[in-house]
Amino acid sequence: MFSPELDAALFGVLGLLVGSFLNVVVYRLPKMMERQWAEECADLQGQTPPAAEPFNLVTPRSRCRQCGHLIRWYENVPVISYLVLRGRCSSCRTPIGLRYPLVELATAALFAWCGRQWGATPVGLAWAGFCAAVLALALIDWDTTLLPDVITQPLLWAGLVLAALGWTGVPLTHALWGAVAGYLSLWGICQAFRLLTGRVGMGNGDFKLFAALGAWFGWQALVPIVLMASVIGAVIGIGMKFASQLREGGYVPFGPFLAGAGLTALVFGPAAILQVIGLR
Repeated sequence: MFSPELDAALFGVLGLLVGSFLNVVVYRLPKMMERQWAEECADLQGQTPPAAEPFNLVTPRSRCRQCGHLIRWYENVPVISYLVLRGRCSSCRTPIGLRYPLVELATAALFAWCGRQWGATPVGLAWAGFCAAVLALALIDWDTTLLPDVITQPLLWAGLVLAALGWTGVPLTHALWGAVAGYLSLWGICQAFRLLTGRVGMGNGDFKLFAALGAWFGWQALVPIVLMASVIGAVIGIGMKFASQLREGGYVPFGPFLAGAGLTALVFGPAAILQVIGLR
């Protein structure tokens, strides 16, 4: 372990690289899931899925969605390439979304905080991985209302395993009951809402994400996290309604607010959440 400043800098650089990869995950993973579902539906109907080009997190190479220009390695340097290209494709000059460098910077900031907090240690890397997973889930859910099992379930198990190793500072029993209470609490609320209204108000992915947060932070953190997520989600939802920006069906995904509250709990502690929303 080096000095806190150097650890933070090293983790920040790593965060830039991971953030660049997260942009790929956020865009491609939902499409991979949709392709898998289409293949499974075709198989159930006794049909042969149509032949398709390989599509995963590695293949094909990144390209401009407008003109198909293959992104060269020097056009894919986190943040720097965006600034050099002035936020446009080098071939067709189509604007590149500002979210790409923002995700890279956000990931770098979270990684740098983990590096400064825990140093260049396995514990620091574990919490940095937590940040990357939670950030990816927030963005995917906001875009597609999906919280992929391929991220939520490993995140849950990682929280339990790392608690058993003593890396998260949460006793294993607290982590275990945090996972159980996190899942069952939102599941119970969803079932009650369904009985009262006949509608489904929340997806199973939200239950799994909340269970994962319970595993990482312990059962005591669940109330502050869900309260903060609910308050901020309600405020943003009302604002979007008045701005006529709600998507069809008038819903707002809950996962991004759970993820945001989880990251807030990491940086400031669960008790600080209660102070922010005026309950302490």
